[in-house]
Amino acid sequence: MVFLPLVTQLIQTNMDNQGNAILLIHCQDTPGIIAEITNFITVNKGNIVNLDQHVDHGANAFFMRIEWQLEKFLIPKDRIGEYFQTLYANKYGMEFWLYFSGQKPRMCIFVSKMSHCLYDILARYSAGEWNVDIPLIISNHEDLRPVAEQFGIPFHVFEITKENKAAQEAAEMKLLEENGVTFIVLARYMQVISDEMIARYPNKIINIHHSFLPAFIGAKPYHQAYERGVKIIGATSHYVNAELDAGPIIEQDVARITHKDSVDTLVNKGRDLEKIVLSRAVSKHIDRKILVFRNKTVIFD
Repeated sequence: MVFLPLVTQLIQTNMDNQGNAILLIHCQDTPGIIAEITNFITVNKGNIVNLDQHVDHGANAFFMRIEWQLEKFLIPKDRIGEYFQTLYANKYGMEFWLYFSGQKPRMCIFVSKMSHCLYDILARYSAGEWNVDIPLIISNHEDLRPVAEQFGIPFHVFEITKENKAAQEAAEMKLLEENGVTFIVLARYMQVISDEMIARYPNKIINIHHSFLPAFIGAKPYHQAYERGVKIIGATSHYVNAELDAGPIIEQDVARITHKDSVDTLVNKGRDLEKIVLSRAVSKHIDRKILVFRNKTVIFD
């Protein structure tokens, strides 16, 4: 009879601990870190299902992503972060981020008039490829409302002018908060995001653009590239920071072109790259496989 409260507590813990835990870590490289962290998990009955680590010798920095099953884990989910902070983060000066597979990220898509990235994202979402919720889409134009309605996602329009930009962004951020949005995807959203919104979502706003930048600036980069006779085009997806188009890069890809390509084929190849590269970046963010260090990313397998 004396052990019943303990047994009851363990049963309750196992009921609460469902799915997997994911831990992202970076700190100064020190011998024994991997052994200590894996021991913390295994001693508490966690089953490690994925481990990836990297050492940047130039910066003497250690990075790790570790994922384990919670089914038999002895520490309650709501106490894992506290235990880890006390036992290891304080000791090694670690920064860490703890996630649970049962807690879906909530993504808001920002769009303007171009639909190719939006369609690709919504197709993957509808097919169940991503463990994510999309509670709303925000735009500065009405053009893509039929796409949102086709997929049954609320569509909100905030027309942006120089005079109303601050007030409209404040209203957008209020709506994002009300919907529990955890990250934002700029799917060819043709507005510059304010520093205030960037600060509200640090390393949580993902952008996509052609990789000609800083060359061929303007509204028709593919036309400029065609006139210049470039032999390669590409796309870059990155986190947004206060310096325009200079945030930590998540994903890139390129395509070869020849003299046989026209402006139209350049545009089509560019759009294909943009949607593929953006979706790869979004997928990595959803799976918690990205760690930002300075202005670079560590992408885990």
